[in-house]
Amino acid sequence: MSAAAAPEATPFAGIDPDAFAFYAELRDHNDKAWWLAQKQRYDARVRGPAEALAGELEAEFGPVKIFRPYRDVRFSADKTPYKDHLGMVTTPADGFAHYLQLGADGLLTGGGVYQPQTDQLARFRGIVDDVREFGDLEATLEELAEHGFAPFEDDALATAPRGFTADHPRIHLLRLKNLAVGRREAPAAWMSGPDALDAIRERWRAVSVWCDWLRENVGPSEKHGRSR
Repeated sequence: MSAAAAPEATPFAGIDPDAFAFYAELRDHNDKAWWLAQKQRYDARVRGPAEALAGELEAEFGPVKIFRPYRDVRFSADKTPYKDHLGMVTTPADGFAHYLQLGADGLLTGGGVYQPQTDQLARFRGIVDDVREFGDLEATLEELAEHGFAPFEDDALATAPRGFTADHPRIHLLRLKNLAVGRREAPAAWMSGPDALDAIRERWRAVSVWCDWLRENVGPSEKHGRSR
């Protein structure tokens, strides 16, 4: 008896517009009762298209992990049980990853290395500080800016890092704690249309420019053999 053929993967046809509404409603109903009542909707309108998108992206960018929707509330003052977004990330061995996030506010595409080790930050800051080395980084950031990407500054230091002064001409880069770039976009019609896959691919290709620069100039951590 021959084995049954594996079911074909569902092709990605765009983000379901209801996914944005789902997360907008979750903001006001972040509890188990609401989630269980909406679980079928989540699977069909949010998770299903995300899995199809991940499957399409893997051929070019490598394996893609979709994060679980449940929050780890053990050490958090915020006890809401569910994440207010869906996230997916590539899983390269060196830690220089591509990321996508979908929530009520729209789409975030980005990547790089999150929570870099201290030796990685030291190498990055050394490049920022050295005018002889900074030119290539500056050109890379300018190229990314043309595609709508900028460094993540959400968790940046409030003051100058040790060894640098607050009036450094590139202090905004020296303060970075995550070596990642991102592009945020409000919900738009193209996200739910037939061109969504190509548009997201192009955004991740821009992220690849940043990951390649990090790989060549910062490299993985020497402390643990890789970045976190």
